[in-house]
Amino acid sequence: MAHTLFVPLMLTLGAGLATGIGSTIALFAHRTNKRLLSFSLGLSGGVMIYVSFVELFQQAREAIGAIYGPQTGMGITTLAFFGGVLLIGGIDRPSVENPHEAHMIEELEKKPKNAKLMRMGLMTALAIGIHNFPEGIATFATAVENPTLGIAIAVAIAIHNIPEGIAVSIPVFYATGDRMKAFRYSLLSGLAEPVGALLAYFILMPFMSPVMMGCILAGVAGIMVFISIDELLPAAREYGEAHISIYGVMSGMAIMALSLILLG
Repeated sequence: MAHTLFVPLMLTLGAGLATGIGSTIALFAHRTNKRLLSFSLGLSGGVMIYVSFVELFQQAREAIGAIYGPQTGMGITTLAFFGGVLLIGGIDRPSVENPHEAHMIEELEKKPKNAKLMRMGLMTALAIGIHNFPEGIATFATAVENPTLGIAIAVAIAIHNIPEGIAVSIPVFYATGDRMKAFRYSLLSGLAEPVGALLAYFILMPFMSPVMMGCILAGVAGIMVFISIDELLPAAREYGEAHISIYGVMSGMAIMALSLILLG
């Protein structure tokens, strides 16, 4: 069991700790590469959307349909999908400060002067931490069922966690002038992913069955589609590179399609 869980846990941990990459970029880079960020966010969204509909939803439908029949299986899969949408939508709704609002590295040129920004940074870190729980479940559960898909999802979530690290570190640094403190808070917000994944997995372990796993995969698909549409694509456009973000989406889908064909 420990060997089975090691790779999914490491993938989830790596995806979560990508917030630290964003923080490092923000604290030590001299300018924002808007085109790269826009393309990367679009790429992440494309991977998530394609995997959700082409792989996860279909795997869930087949697993549940094998027990309850095609029509009932489709109905349960659809309910689980929108259950995932409602879950992530409910988690996102209480956020006062949008944790995925575009932040420019150039903001760091301002001198630290406003202590209220410390609260903003902490609230953003908390919002991202809460938000990262279902992302951790998405990476972990998928990697347990299908390691190849788990890697793809971990990479996509890691890419989208990089701007989250920027969103946490910029206000904390602006409020305190302390680069290491900004980095630590950013990193801690990402650790919610492996923690959430482990808690959810061990709570669900006694009830695990093909139907339960199918429902989880369908719920994960709903979570990732919501994240892509609600967060990744709007954030990509915030950087002022609308067409580049769409090229990223199409590239993400194409890369995912090709990898599934080659590895399938």
